[in-house]
Amino acid sequence: MKKARAAHLTLDDFLPYRLSVADNVVSQRIARVYAAEDGLSTQEWRLIAVLGEDGERSQLELVRRTRMDKVPVSRAARSLEERGLVRRATSQSDARSRRLTLTASGRRLYQRVAPAALEAEAEVLAELSSSERAVLRSLLERVERAAIRALKPGP
Repeated sequence: MKKARAAHLTLDDFLPYRLSVADNVVSQRIARVYAAEDGLSTQEWRLIAVLGEDGERSQLELVRRTRMDKVPVSRAARSLEERGLVRRATSQSDARSRRLTLTASGRRLYQRVAPAALEAEAEVLAELSSSERAVLRSLLERVERAAIRALKPGP
């Protein structure tokens, strides 16, 4: 019987670490836009961005769309409601569920911040050609799909 070789982990070559570091740095850069402008947290901006793009959504739909846990989504939704940026209403089909929609103030904020967020994204991606950006997006989508499949319970 062969003896198992000890795995050697090189953190800088470990995909989850590289993705996390890249996410942290890119998110910090983009966060300057919505934090400086309106004091929004990353979680709050994600909800505003999804609602601005998709329209009214339930909190559960926001959890699925953002891949955030329920508690941060609930906290962000409550904070945005207190600030008058979103409206939370009880779902007509499920009294336990809350539906969120942007208020007029929330829509104005989205329309003001989204272009600045896109400019910050362009700054981060400036060193990549358009074809490299397309490849990066495709690879990230494939990695995400593979990770989602791996999360599903086995047969």
